[in-house]
Amino acid sequence: MRLGTISVNNTTVCVAILKDGQKLDIAKAARGLSNGTAHILRDATMQSIIDSGPAGLEELTKLVDQAEAGKHGDAIAPADAPFMAPIPEIRKNVLCVGRNYSEHIAEADRAQKQNVGMGEHPVFFTKPPTTITPPDGDVPIFPTVSTAVDYEVELAVIIGKPGINIAKEDAYDHVFGYSVMNDISARDIQRRHGGQNFKGKALDGSCPFGPTIVTADEIKNPHNLQISLTVNGELRQDGNTANMIFDIPTLIASLSEGMTLEPGDIIATGTPSGVGYAMEPPCFLKDGDVMVCNVAKVGTLRNTVRNV
Repeated sequence: MRLGTISVNNTTVCVAILKDGQKLDIAKAARGLSNGTAHILRDATMQSIIDSGPAGLEELTKLVDQAEAGKHGDAIAPADAPFMAPIPEIRKNVLCVGRNYSEHIAEADRAQKQNVGMGEHPVFFTKPPTTITPPDGDVPIFPTVSTAVDYEVELAVIIGKPGINIAKEDAYDHVFGYSVMNDISARDIQRRHGGQNFKGKALDGSCPFGPTIVTADEIKNPHNLQISLTVNGELRQDGNTANMIFDIPTLIASLSEGMTLEPGDIIATGTPSGVGYAMEPPCFLKDGDVMVCNVAKVGTLRNTVRNV
């Protein structure tokens, strides 16, 4: 199932994407339901659906099946209603993974004239809620703050089931679904603050996210997905999630050590090679640049860079 959040008359609406591409207003379609989980769907937001767990998804699947059989025609949202970020207001910082593709590590070390190489454990940092930018939204860049703004296409994992100290073999039980993310990064700010990631990754609007979430049952193997990014039509990044150094179960197990993962938490799993600062010469984002991120079977995320 593919789920999204759209804007209709300045109102946030959670939708399921039908096979023909129509957007089913979940709350409107669920008005006639009266079973135990009906209230979840009648007041549906992406967060409430994630919170509802398997019971909510089961009811939602029935609703979608009915719609695809010709029912709930009055609950089809306008075709031109724009997508917002799938979870428009995230509860916590996005949980991000650095240096998770070997070719990206190699290009980063070459560009920075260092030899850090691979570590024994994942590198984590976060991006605050103020970084979230919707699909087709403008990504602000601040020329007086940074002159070295870069892109990073990533597969995002959405947590559905809470847990702490999660074992690797149980990790996928905690995954609600997958989406696309672009980890916009101010490289000069990263270096200015001692090489740590947070400040350079935390500028407002620096986390385009979406356009939809694909539920976990639709992605049989998240470690065999082509992942790519273009800038103004030029292919910059072209990799495969099979090349992650630390796979999704390892990331979930490591993150959850002594730290509870909660429904709606987002894990950005790292980026392949091809980033701008490692090009010769470096090629950073500028006003008007159009970035298109694609993860096979998951989605395509498009955003335009704008000076602020």
